[in-house]
Amino acid sequence: MYQLIASDLDGTLLNGEHMVDAYTAETLRTLEERGVQFVIATGRHYLDVMGIRDVLGIRAHLITSNGARIHSPDNELIHAEDIPANLVKELSQAEFSAGTLLNFYLDDAWLIDQHSQYLLDMHQDSGFTYRIEDLANHNGHGVPKILYIGNHAHLLEVESKLRERFGNTLYITFSMPDCLEVMAASVSKGHALQVVLDRLSLKREQCIAFGDGQNDLELLQTAGHPRLMSNANPRLMAALPNVVQIGSNEESGVAKHLRSAFNMTH
Repeated sequence: MYQLIASDLDGTLLNGEHMVDAYTAETLRTLEERGVQFVIATGRHYLDVMGIRDVLGIRAHLITSNGARIHSPDNELIHAEDIPANLVKELSQAEFSAGTLLNFYLDDAWLIDQHSQYLLDMHQDSGFTYRIEDLANHNGHGVPKILYIGNHAHLLEVESKLRERFGNTLYITFSMPDCLEVMAASVSKGHALQVVLDRLSLKREQCIAFGDGQNDLELLQTAGHPRLMSNANPRLMAALPNVVQIGSNEESGVAKHLRSAFNMTH
């Protein structure tokens, strides 16, 4: 049986309001009592995910900023990788950021170039919030992730510009249709999951993983038992045509699948 459960948050473990539902929290707590270990793997900020982990009520390794940061259940920093400062300064210019909400993640802060009620609403469970700054003039140091938020059609144009300019020198991916994210080239949830597996002396075959976004591709490729949400991004579904699909995040698909897999009473 699975020894490690790895899950994305938005569109996967969280409901449509980006919050934890009681059924899911109860499921994970019961499995923890049985000795199962957990990894939360997300594009969100570490400080944000700490709050969500508290709501879930479990101990879990935290893979955040799509793998640019890894923390132990005791909040020990295991791995950190930033975008080179010169690239951060280039990425923050209007050539790429025009028409988007530009976000920087730092270890101790979330910076944004303009107010967004949508983003405040999305982080209700954790209470994590942003600080508005002039990002085009930021020095570029200590930034693990840059996030462009906007209309999907426009972000596809931004993605094309980024890939043309930077090629494989950056990891560029969508976490959601309206969220285009940029990290250092060697960063991914899959690489981070392997770090955690090695730390716990577990094999891929002992891990089941859940995801819905393009940034979950490497996570699902690394886990021995990948699972796709029925609401997954079409690009991700196309890239993983043989992966088992489960219910949607709106219907607690992860919790229901785990209850069945572990023969839990419903």
